[in-house]
Amino acid sequence: MLGMLSQSMLNLIDAALVGHLGEVALAGVGVGGYAMFMLSAVVFGLSSSVQAQTAHRVGASHGCLTQPLQSGLVIGLAVALPLSLWAWWQAPLLVGLINQADAVQDVAVNYFRWRVLSLVAVALTLCFRGYWNGRQQTYFYLRIIVAVHLLNVVTSAGLIYGLAGLPEMGPSGAGVGTTLSLFVGLLVWGCVSLNRASMQHFLTRLPGFASLRTTLTLSAPHSIQQLLFAAGYAVLFWLLSQLGTASVAVGHVLINLSLLLILPGVGVGVAVMSLVGEALGRDAQQEAHRWGLDALRVAWLLLLILALPMLIAPEHVLGIFFSSRDLIALGTLPLQLTGVMIVLDAAALVLAQALMGAGAQRTVMLLTLGTQWLLFLPLAWWVGVGLEHGLLGIWLMQLFYRLINSLGFLWVWQRRRWLAPAF
Repeated sequence: MLGMLSQSMLNLIDAALVGHLGEVALAGVGVGGYAMFMLSAVVFGLSSSVQAQTAHRVGASHGCLTQPLQSGLVIGLAVALPLSLWAWWQAPLLVGLINQADAVQDVAVNYFRWRVLSLVAVALTLCFRGYWNGRQQTYFYLRIIVAVHLLNVVTSAGLIYGLAGLPEMGPSGAGVGTTLSLFVGLLVWGCVSLNRASMQHFLTRLPGFASLRTTLTLSAPHSIQQLLFAAGYAVLFWLLSQLGTASVAVGHVLINLSLLLILPGVGVGVAVMSLVGEALGRDAQQEAHRWGLDALRVAWLLLLILALPMLIAPEHVLGIFFSSRDLIALGTLPLQLTGVMIVLDAAALVLAQALMGAGAQRTVMLLTLGTQWLLFLPLAWWVGVGLEHGLLGIWLMQLFYRLINSLGFLWVWQRRRWLAPAF
């Protein structure tokens, strides 16, 4: 949970450091960050695929544990390297799909080009994270990601403002600092993994076709889900851009805060993914079902505690990012709605991960994308832009969508059709 909470700090650190440069700089970093989020979604399924397979092998007590990791690394490198080069070349096109304001685009393109160079590091890190989470040794992830973020803060601050003799790069410095820290983290992941006894023969055994196919089959639905989910956020940013730069800047902070604060719930879900996979590997179906509900109770309590500052003192929370009273006033009620959202989102966050532990990635993809693209985005456009209810109207529709999404995952979990073998 601590590691997942720390992960979303990447974008929030950049937002906090750049926020004092003005709303154009903040909006540009927000747009560039979501363009990077969309690209990263293409390889995100590798983590759940490697983790689910590893956990199942641990429970079944047979098979080479490192084989899913090897397959994930091969697929990750093959996909991420050409994709990052293409995205760097087509940065103006990708950023232009999200925001058309010239001043914001200039900042966003430069920031995005620095960030997209780290796509290979992101893909391979996801594979290492999935492997060690699948073995229920999650402390590796926590230690490494915290060190990466500390390095990110120091490096980005130095490059944004030209501290300690570093060049003053403005918003682009945030992208450089984040990319450098991610590659350092990847190097640490590789060293730690290769030094473990179970990894001694890792480099001498290449993954077979069957292993590559299984890893790709399990990762593809999750990657498609994450890509279209991220594209949905790009559409959301486009909707906000129709309301003005102020709405883009406030929306950027609200979304990043929600992504940060739901991550303890995702962390609980990542844990239960391994526990469900391990239980199914032992053919303990009733235990697997109980893990999902027990984890959901924990997540609800955690998310309720984290939402309290947003509900009780929204102005103080927004004051961390904005000095303008107008921007704070614009974001106050939507921030309180965001606090309610993250509590309602608990079932979707936990049970989606639990279902992927059982190999039901396709079910998760269909439910997540169906509620987002067929329910939320049309309603957000109609209420926020068409009926001119603005940022508040869009956030009310998002609250409704999160409720329906969580109820859907509860229904799927209780039906238990996911208990059919997937490995």
